[in-house]
Amino acid sequence: MEKNSSEESLDYRWYLVRKRVKEQFGQRPDVNAMLFLIGMNEVGIVKDEWTKEDKQDLMHVAVCKLLSHDGYYKFIGNNNEGWPQYEQNIGMPVFDIRSQEELLKEKIIEYFEAL
Repeated sequence: MEKNSSEESLDYRWYLVRKRVKEQFGQRPDVNAMLFLIGMNEVGIVKDEWTKEDKQDLMHVAVCKLLSHDGYYKFIGNNNEGWPQYEQNIGMPVFDIRSQEELLKEKIIEYFEAL
């Protein structure tokens, strides 16, 4: 199966973002690791150890942040611990797994390109 130019562009931009993160942190991250990093950046807290629940919460914050640019989520403020809080603004379309991952990759790329 041949890739079209937009897929190649996404693949290449994804490679560049992963390379950038690898140069900073020493490991080439997958989508989940990128979401974790974005979550930490958005929360503004860096710790050596995170609980499993905290990791899930960080990834949720990242997804909400990334999808807020398209209006799916709306930032409503920080809670009393300083964590960003979002509410769903509009319903998400149903995607298959591959389409979900491609959407997240595109949003992660946009996030890092804006830094």
